Amino acid sequence: MRIIAGDYKGRIIEMPSVIRPTSDKVRKSLFEILKNRIEGAVFLDLYCGSGAIGIEALSRGAKKAVFIDNSHNCVSVLKRNLDKIGISQSLYDIYIKDCIDGIGVLQKPGCSFDIVFFDPPYYTDLAKNTLIGLSSCDILTPNALIIAEVFKKEGLPEELGDFRKIRSSKYGDTLLEFFRK
Repeated sequence: MRIIAGDYKGRIIEMPSVIRPTSDKVRKSLFEILKNRIEGAVFLDLYCGSGAIGIEALSRGAKKAVFIDNSHNCVSVLKRNLDKIGISQSLYDIYIKDCIDGIGVLQKPGCSFDIVFFDPPYYTDLAKNTLIGLSSCDILTPNALIIAEVFKKEGLPEELGDFRKIRSSKYGDTLLEFFRK
C-alpha cells in the first residue's frame, strides 16, 4: 500500500496480515472530504492497524497523530512504517491498548483532537461502543469531527451519546459515517 498524497506521497507502507486495510479508494475519498480540515489538525487513529490513515493525515499536514491499537503485531508494523518513512517522533504518539480503554488514557490537560477516525473489526459492536466511549470522554475540540468506517450493513444510528450523524458515504461494502457533537 502507498501513501496517496502529501509530503510522503508514493511511500510504500507495510500491512499486517491480520487486518482489513482501508482501500485506496476509501482513503482518497476520506481525505478529499477532510482536505480543508486536515492542515494543523490533531488526529486520533483508533484501531490503527498499519497506521495508514494517521500517516496519510501527517503526510497531508496534520500537526500530530495519535495511534491506538491493541495488537502488538500491528503496532510493530506501524513503528516500522513510521521509521521507514522518517516521520519525526515528535509528530506522533502510540498506545498499545484496547481502543475504548485507550480513549480514557488520553484524558489529560492539553490533549484534544480535531479529527477522530476509527475502523474497528466488522461484525462487532465496537464502532457503536467506541462512539459511546468518545461521548463519555473530554478529548475533543469543540468542532471535532468523528469518522467511523463500518461495513455497509452495520450502519450506526443517527444519534448516539452526544453525537449526531452529519454525513454517510458508501464505497462498495464500506460505509464512512461522520459525526459531530
